[in-house]
Amino acid sequence: MSQATTPDGHYYEDITPRTIERFGAYKVTRAEVIEFAAKYDPQPFHLSDEAAAATHFGRLAASGWHTCAMTMAMVVANMKAKRHVGYGAPGIEDLRWLIPVYPGDTLRCECEILSKRRSASRPEIGLFRMATSVFNQHDQPVMRFTSTGMAAVRDPAAP
Repeated sequence: MSQATTPDGHYYEDITPRTIERFGAYKVTRAEVIEFAAKYDPQPFHLSDEAAAATHFGRLAASGWHTCAMTMAMVVANMKAKRHVGYGAPGIEDLRWLIPVYPGDTLRCECEILSKRRSASRPEIGLFRMATSVFNQHDQPVMRFTSTGMAAVRDPAAP
């Protein structure tokens, strides 16, 4: 199920609780896993096949933070495609890395809108809670989190 987008963009009013959006196809590459890890999470099992083979991963695995970054790339691409008029997010909750992500995996997202409300102090902003699940090509969930997003209100003067 997708959410409506009006010709002027995708605003708070267009967000519908209990809808689920499915999107993305991010191909995880060995080079990117190593490059990200070298810069941001230089643990041996993210950098070396030999080191990873000696761990519970069994082979080179992507950093969980890299999985977050790949997810964000898919989320932003989806927001651009539907012309979402967003104001970012104050944070995430309940982040869980469920199984390793490996080079060769293809990731996709499912986002369910849990609820929404207008900001009490900023009438031009609407808030929405969303549960995001990331799956690999075998439809196995690899990561889950809940977040609160902020979206522009089309008409801040409206109730």
